Amino acid sequence: MKILNFGSLNIDYTYQVEHIVRPGETISSQGLEIYPGGKGLNQSVAMARAGAKEVHHAGAVGEDGRWLVDLCRENGIHTEYILELPVRTGNAVIQVAESGENCILLFAGANRRNTPAYIRKVLSDFGPGDFLVLQNEINGLDVLMEEASRRGLFIILNPSPFNGTVTACPLEKTGLFLLNEIEGKELTGKTEPEEILAEIERKYPDSQAVLTLGSRGAVYAGKGERFRQEAFPVRAVDTTGAGDTFAGYFITALAEGQPVPSALAFAARGAAEAVTRKGAVPSIPYREALTGENVGNASAE
Repeated sequence: MKILNFGSLNIDYTYQVEHIVRPGETISSQGLEIYPGGKGLNQSVAMARAGAKEVHHAGAVGEDGRWLVDLCRENGIHTEYILELPVRTGNAVIQVAESGENCILLFAGANRRNTPAYIRKVLSDFGPGDFLVLQNEINGLDVLMEEASRRGLFIILNPSPFNGTVTACPLEKTGLFLLNEIEGKELTGKTEPEEILAEIERKYPDSQAVLTLGSRGAVYAGKGERFRQEAFPVRAVDTTGAGDTFAGYFITALAEGQPVPSALAFAARGAAEAVTRKGAVPSIPYREALTGENVGNASAE
């Protein structure tokens, strides 16, 4: 069984500033840091570091993004499906103020240059039982879901960022939703976790869902079952990438055939390790950092 993550590859330019730039204002930054980013890249790295045996990443970069492809290879991710196009790599310009406030300007770049022909060519190498992991930072989600469903792939959707592109997709073909409370509200119109999960079960009876609740852990719903996983208590330094780490670890556990309670606990432990470090990709832990006594199991409801 193979895992195909058809997702974004970004370069994040993070500027430290005294305050967020106001309209018409010019200020000097106090520093610049450049990071690999994109939910797609983050989740592929998380799956690979969690121990997934065969992770393939598909997507596109420009010449300026070759180092992102190298980073994938360094983490044991198969990169034969990543295209290099004559455009800029997707990127984010991030201002972080002394107050902790931030603002982000996204440029999709190569991430939104996927064609139906390219999608079909990649998916032709995958079949029944393989996983397809998707987020909403690329174009072509509707084609990906239709083609993957036709080929018998198990579709895992993290609908982030949530917008009209998500609602225009054939969501009934989703095998597993991985989403937080904000995305859950957008998808269902509900605000309480139990209401969100109940509405997903009603609208998509053949799907499973994991709703992440930040410091309150996560809840699984599907196949007539409910499991709750508490968050592990740690001293958080930076929560960037914690959700992507949780997703990557949970998907890896499912691919290994772990039962849902065990998968939830594995994912929660990975996310807990991630928030003790700064950055997204740099903070994603390797499986070896998790000890058996710290993993535990989720509780049934």
